[in-house]
Order: sequence, then structure tokens, then C-alpha cells
Amino acid sequence: MHSRATAFLLLLLALMATLGCGARQSGSGDSEGEPAAAEESVKTPEEDSQFVFQPITPSVDSQDSPPSADAVFPAFRSVGQELGVEHIYSNGTSEKQLMTESTGGGAGWLDIDQDGGLDLFLPQGGSPDATDKSVRDPDVLFRQLPDGSFVNVARLAGLACQEYGQGVAVGDYNNDGFSDLLITNVGANWLLTNNGDGTFTHQSDSVIADAQLWSSSAAWGDVDHDGDIDLYVCNYAKYDPYNPIKCEDELGQPTVCHPRNTPPEPDHFFLNNADGTFTQSEQQLNLFGEGNRGLGVVIADLDRNGWQDIYVANDTTANFVFLNDGEARFQESALGFGGAVSAQGKTQASMGIAVGDYDGNGYLDLCLTHFSGEPNTLYQNLGMGGLNDVSALTGLRSLTLSKLAFGAVMHDFDGNGRQEMMFANGHIDPLHPDGDGYEIEPQLVTWTGSRWVEWTPQTGGPFSGKAVGRGLALADFDSDGDMDAYISNQNSPGQLLENTSQCGPVLRLRLVGTQSVRDGTGAVVSVLQNGVELPPVELINGYSFASAHENVVCVTLPETGTATVTVTWPSGVTDRSFVQPAPYVMTVVEGR
Repeated sequence: MHSRATAFLLLLLALMATLGCGARQSGSGDSEGEPAAAEESVKTPEEDSQFVFQPITPSVDSQDSPPSADAVFPAFRSVGQELGVEHIYSNGTSEKQLMTESTGGGAGWLDIDQDGGLDLFLPQGGSPDATDKSVRDPDVLFRQLPDGSFVNVARLAGLACQEYGQGVAVGDYNNDGFSDLLITNVGANWLLTNNGDGTFTHQSDSVIADAQLWSSSAAWGDVDHDGDIDLYVCNYAKYDPYNPIKCEDELGQPTVCHPRNTPPEPDHFFLNNADGTFTQSEQQLNLFGEGNRGLGVVIADLDRNGWQDIYVANDTTANFVFLNDGEARFQESALGFGGAVSAQGKTQASMGIAVGDYDGNGYLDLCLTHFSGEPNTLYQNLGMGGLNDVSALTGLRSLTLSKLAFGAVMHDFDGNGRQEMMFANGHIDPLHPDGDGYEIEPQLVTWTGSRWVEWTPQTGGPFSGKAVGRGLALADFDSDGDMDAYISNQNSPGQLLENTSQCGPVLRLRLVGTQSVRDGTGAVVSVLQNGVELPPVELINGYSFASAHENVVCVTLPETGTATVTVTWPSGVTDRSFVQPAPYVMTVVEGR
């Protein structure tokens, strides 16, 4: 009887861990306590959906296996020095080992003046405890010239912020057709309105800039379908670099503080009032949770009910899944929907978020980057089945266990119908690095149809150099039809990566809302080609870590012929048109 009882207990514990019902623990193994139980709230897909998708379910076990012979990888080359994009994010490393030195360095792509050339914004750090901010180098804006090279125009554009920069979110909050900026800082955040002539105006009196906080990532999205974008801002911890708490190692030397040494700082949500102002609304909309330390955020329709939800990656505490009920009221549902903890029931040190549909089932999957010793976690989205940790099942666990990653993206870079993921890796503590060390190579992995396989450089290349990577942002800066990337590094040059792959047919669409948000955020694109119905693609703002991507929808097509494109806008308007893939971006205007 005793052996049977023991076996039953072990089986029960294993099932609880698989379902994510075990006790949540911090990344270092310390208990963080249990948040209040959230009501399970899982939405079903629309029954009258035009398309029905069959997921590609991995059929391999969790054991490691050699790379698949059919793995195909995209090709990149580093072109930053050649094109004038030379930037080093300084984190102000000092003997004090200030906690704020560990996170900064995002990146954001936008076309500041609608001249057709994409421009690149990069925040700057400097000394976190500088008494005179003027000693810090200002943020950087690389404007693209007609010949494809770049020049820094930050001061001319009015973007020379000298706070201790962290990241950037790009969105057209006033619907005038020009992208505005939210710069997250340790200190006051900066909201910058694009004047449409290549310059920006700092909205220093905005409620968004009122508080002196340590903010990290931010994202724009129209959660209430009122035609203007709202803003979620991740805040990390209550920490003052001018009066820091002291943390020491076993030898009494200063060390970077563990997150548990600092109280969490609640995130903020700002509703757009459509008059240039915002109302802070996280409490009214139930967009808060216990013990959050937000580092990553994505606003997207995770349950396909037509309304944008919010996923927040927290450091050492349970992640948040705020499901939108269709009336802009939210329920924190991570325990019921999944995504709060790993398959082992543990909380993790979550940083960045990659978003995509790697299995082609029509639901957005999420991949979270983590601390060394905690693999990057891939949550497969099964719709009514919620988010499920398939990291070990798909081979990702063994590829990322020894890394420490921040920036993350999921994208089909070579247009072959299979997704890749790219990670920006780098430790936070130069004196006490573990895993693969302080400086780590970035990673590129590809989906073979059954598991993820890593690209291993044989003779150098852009993924062979070690660095302390942070932000990672995508854009087709050279307008050749495939997505390029920028990786922001601490204390060493960032990498501008040109995609040189021989790509299959890729449809690229820029969406312009008239009743919906002007920049198309939240619209969903569906494509039909020769009877083949492709999974829908949502235009999502933000994600990765502290970074912003080109505002464009990319769909890989089975062939080069004409396709029927359907755009479903947040307003409810549906547009259909016949298009052919081309290197340039085609524009769809709502209702026309």
C-alpha cells in the first residue's frame, strides 16, 4: 500500500507541474508567494471565422537530438559601419554595481518624415547617478539618406534626451499620420510628438512624464476600439540610483542586487483621450497584479475574440495575462489561460517576448527570454487550450539553457514558410557571470516542422561575436522585401544586420486606418491564394525587449501569383483586395 500511495503521489505531482499548478518560485529558487487566484477566463474563437487552421503538433520527445538535415537558415551580414550606424549604449559601469546598469539599451524603427526611408532611434544611458545630466551623451536618431546611409540628427530633431535611457515605443497617438515616440527612462519618461517635418516636441506636461520611475518596455494598442492607441508602460522596481541599497557578495564586494532586494513598481496604463492627453487607468481597468517587475509587454489578441489582450513578462514573479472581455475590461488570467509559470510550475526571470505563429494554427505563440539556468520558454497557443510550455518538447530548452537573453523576435526571415527566432544575449553582472559568461553570442534558431535548430557559425559571421545584447528590432531598412535587424549592445557597438537571404514570395502591407487607429495597430490580415488559406496575421505594436519594429504586416505566400487579401479592422470594417507580392510595401486604406 505504501509503494502504491507513493507512486500515486509522484504521478499527481508530475501532473500538477505539467499543468503549471505547482508552487511558483523565483529564478533563484526563492519563493515569491502566491498571488490571489485569478478567475479562469478563456475565450473561444469566433464560430463564423472564415478560415479553419490545423496546428503543426511536434511529434518528438523532449530528448536532445542532432540538428535536422533539412534545417534552412537565413543569411545576414553586418553593415553598421558601412552605412554609418555606429552606436555604443553606455550603461555607466561603475564599482558601485548599480542595479540600473543591467537593463538599458532598446531600439526603435520609424519613418520620421514619411520620405520612404526608415530611420532608427536608439536611447543612450551614461552614468546612472550623474548629478548633472548634461554629462551624459544624448539619445541618438539615425536618419536614412537617399543613398541608404545614415546620419545622426537627434539634436536637430529635438530628441536629445539626457535621462538614463532604457527603451522606446513607436506609435501615432494623435492619428496625424506621423509616428510619435515614448522613451522609457530611469527617471522621467519622455513623450515626443512628431511635428511632421522631421522634428519632435517634448510633451513635458503629459501625465505620462509625471513620475520619476524605472521604466523598461512599453507598447501601444487600441484596447477599447475607440480609434486611438493607448499605452502600457512596464515599471521594474523601486530603486534610486542616487541612494541605492547596498548588495554584496560573500567576499563583501559590491554586486548587482537581486530583484527580491527591491520592492516591485506597479506598471502604468494610459487611456488616450483623443485630445492629446491621457488618463492613467490601470486600477480602473484591472491592469495590475501582485508583485510585478515588468520587463516585457505585448498588446495582441491572444484568444482571437477580436479584442487586444495584454501579456506582461515579469522578472522572478508570475507573468500576467490580461484578457480583454470585449468591453475594455480585463481579467488577469495567467493561471487559467497559461503563461504565468513554466511547465515545472516555477516563476522565471522573464525579460523579452517574441510573438509569432510558429505552428500555423492561427493563434499567436509567445517565446519569453530568461536568465541563465532558465531556458527561453516557448508558449504554444492552443486557443481554447490556452498557453502551453513546449520548450523541451520542441528542442528549445537545450539550446537556450546556458544563455541569458533579453531581446527576442519570431519571424520568417527567408520566406520559406517556417519561422525563425533571434535572441540578443548577454549577462547582467560582469563580476559574477554564470552560464555562458558575461558577453554571449546572439542566437538564430529555425523551425524544422518538429523542433528548433540553432545556426552555428563555422567561419565567423554576425552571430559569432560575443557581446552584452539587449534590444532587438526588425525593419526592412533597405526596402528589398525581407526583414533586417538591429541588435543593441551594452558598452560595445550595436549590430545592423542586413538580410541577404534568397527569399520566397513575401507580401508586405502597410495599413492606414480611417475609423480605426491611423497606423493600423490591431488590424488582422488574412490571405487566400489558389485555395490555400494562410493563418491570419495581426499588426502588433512593440514586443521584443524595450524595442519597436517597422509598422508593417509580412505574410509569406506559397507562390508568386495573385492573392486575395482580407483586412479586418478593429472598427469592424472589412476590406478585400487582390494583390501580388513585391519588394515594396503596399498600402491598404480602411474602407477604400
